[in-house]
Order: sequence, then structure tokens, then C-alpha cells
Amino acid sequence: MQRAGFVAARHELEVESESEEETMRCVSCQDQYDADEAGTCKECYEEANETEEELKREIEDLKAKVAFLRFWSPLDHHNHRSCGPCFTDVILVASSDEPPAGSPVPVPAHKAILVSRSPVFKAMLENEMEESRSGTIKIGDVSYDALRAFVNYLYNAEACLDEQMACDLLVLAEKYQVKHLKSYCEKFLVSKLNWENSIITYAFAHQHNAKTVLDAALSTITDNMDKLTKREEYVELVEKDPRLVVEIYEAYLSKQVNTAAHKDSPVKP
Repeated sequence: MQRAGFVAARHELEVESESEEETMRCVSCQDQYDADEAGTCKECYEEANETEEELKREIEDLKAKVAFLRFWSPLDHHNHRSCGPCFTDVILVASSDEPPAGSPVPVPAHKAILVSRSPVFKAMLENEMEESRSGTIKIGDVSYDALRAFVNYLYNAEACLDEQMACDLLVLAEKYQVKHLKSYCEKFLVSKLNWENSIITYAFAHQHNAKTVLDAALSTITDNMDKLTKREEYVELVEKDPRLVVEIYEAYLSKQVNTAAHKDSPVKP
């Protein structure tokens, strides 16, 4: 009799266990749902689908608005052919880039775009400066490719970057106070940062007031201080700009002090 009762109780527990396995709770609303509903109840699943479709519609709407507001660059040859003349009223010249023919290749643009994108261009073109009267803006120490990419960014907020182009565009962005482009280039350079290029990147960032890049490069350097003096770039930095070397050691000492203070601080119960 006792064995029969034990078997019956065990069977009842197994039935309850199977029931619990078949009846599960939704990860969203915690209501019970059947096992064949795969992770969520039918109501939450339908609601999630509706939300996803709504987000897709909003994204497409935003893309359409961006496309509508986008300015076609006069350097976009395909659109230039399809949309007719661009009525450009100013040209930019990379004065350091002299092709074999002897005269720099001009980069056409619209004054209205330059003025709206850069406070420096605004001051230059709205006042009776030489650039405003002549319709020509000469930009030194820049390649034609970098200048072309810079002008295209002013129209489209798009740029195809490698490390050299990011540096060139950051210099132009700093010079003409195009903050969005500078931030874009800084993020790219930080993503490419490593121990091998950290010293050169640090010196570059210091020269062009790129604080995000500066902080990231300095952190990489101070994490590898045992290898610093062995680098050729370090020796060059000591010769060319020793104050930057002093700043590196000051940052390293500050990090060491902060680390020691953190270790010595009492642990709160």
C-alpha cells in the first residue's frame, strides 16, 4: 500500500512538472503562454511587430527628409549632368597643390553653402575682403583631394576617410570651424589609435586642438610607459617639442597617484 501511494504521488509530481514545462511565462509581460509560442505571448509578439513596422516607417521618413534637404555638390558630376548648371559663384584653390600644367585646379562652390557651414567663410565672404571681391579663396598647405573632400562634406556631410584624409580634413575643420566634421574625424582617428601610432597621433592632436584624440593617445602612451623611450618617435619628440614629453610624464605621474589613492581608500561595508 505504501509503495502504491508513493508511485501515485510521484506520478502526480511528474504530471505537474510537465504542466509547468508546457505553460511558460512571457519575457515581456510575464503572463503565461503555451510552449509553442516560442518565448513571448501572442499579444506581445503582435505588439512588437507593430512597433518594429512603425520604427521602419519613421526611419524611411527621416531618410526621405534628409534626401530632400541634401545639397548637390558641384563636384558630383553625375548630378551636375542631370540637374543642369550649378550656378557656382566662388572657387577654392589648394595653393600648395600645383599640377604639371602650372595652375592649381579650382574647386567650385556656392557662397551660400560656405557661409552657412563655416563662421570663418561667413566672415570672409560677407565682408569686403579680397576673397569676397575676387570670388577666389586660396587655401594653403592642403592637397587638391583633401580640399575637394572638404567641400563635398560641406554639401553632403559625408566623407570617405583613411587616416591621412582624416588628418587633412581635421586640419581644415579646425581652421574653418566646421565642428561636426572635426568631431567626425576625431572619432575616426580614435578608432584607428594603437601603440604604434600613439606618439605621432598625440603630437598631431596637440597641434590641432583635437582634445578627444589627444586624451585617447595620451592614455595609450601612459599605459605603455615602459616601452616609450625605445621608440624613435619619442626621440624626435624630445628634440622637436620637449614640452609635450613633460606633459606625458605629468599625465603618467597623475595616473599613478590616482591609482595608488584608489587602492589605499577604505572599502565601505
